[in-house]
Amino acid sequence: MSSYSIKDLEHLSGIKAHTIRIWEQRYNIINPKRTDTNIRLYDDRDLKLVLNISLLKDHGYKISEIAKLTLEQLSQEVMALSDKQLNYPDQIHALTIAMIDMDEERFEKIMSTNILQFGFENTMINIIYPFLSRIGTLWLTGSIGPAQEHFITNLIRQKMIVAIDGQVVKNKPSSKKYVLFTPEGELHEIAVLFANYIIRARDNKVVYLGQSLPFDELKFVADIHKPDYMFTSITTTPGQNEVQAYINNLSTAFPEVQILLSGYQVIGQGLVLPANVQVVPNVKQLIELASGE
Repeated sequence: MSSYSIKDLEHLSGIKAHTIRIWEQRYNIINPKRTDTNIRLYDDRDLKLVLNISLLKDHGYKISEIAKLTLEQLSQEVMALSDKQLNYPDQIHALTIAMIDMDEERFEKIMSTNILQFGFENTMINIIYPFLSRIGTLWLTGSIGPAQEHFITNLIRQKMIVAIDGQVVKNKPSSKKYVLFTPEGELHEIAVLFANYIIRARDNKVVYLGQSLPFDELKFVADIHKPDYMFTSITTTPGQNEVQAYINNLSTAFPEVQILLSGYQVIGQGLVLPANVQVVPNVKQLIELASGE
């Protein structure tokens, strides 16, 4: 079972730490453990409780009414809401609980319902990406266990591969060629997989190389395919002390290619970007690039 600080709960639930303390002190809803130095520590059950309380409050329940409910009654109220059409933040809460419980059936229900109503691309942009952003920093700081993170990202990865496999790309004279990869040692593939879907959906050509690609192999592929663009996402590797040198090497090795970068290690990091290198901070900008706008 994972352990969370009150700040972790704030990031995962969207509920301010001050509000969580009030719920604890005034209504005795949450009873965290404490360290020897009196610092609050929360577990998976506490996180689920906060998420469920937040969901009920967002749908008009008063905290004083929620405080009177037993855990079973609270769960029943949440399940009743889940049978209705929930908004995007509610869906993100539901995904967080599915991750905590490692509940594949619940994940499948959330995904299938939203893909049916909004389509795959909108589900990814409005639900999955905000959800991944919410948990990403916590995973990097060790606040979420690897098993939970691997469980949910692998389920998302499976959905993306199925969606990509079902695409029909109509190459046009204006189509551009993209090479997609992550650097050697970088195993976080979700952003690059979704970029694959986005770019192909705009009838561009994609050479998909997957995760952890050695630099020399990238040169080999570029010599064969002569891409217009390269896209990579850097979440953990190379690290902050090495990422600038890696970017410089990309720029020098592929001067005729426009290099697109995304990920935790490059967005907002104040890096010096060569002329043929561009940071893509969000999906909207990637869509514009892939659409030729």
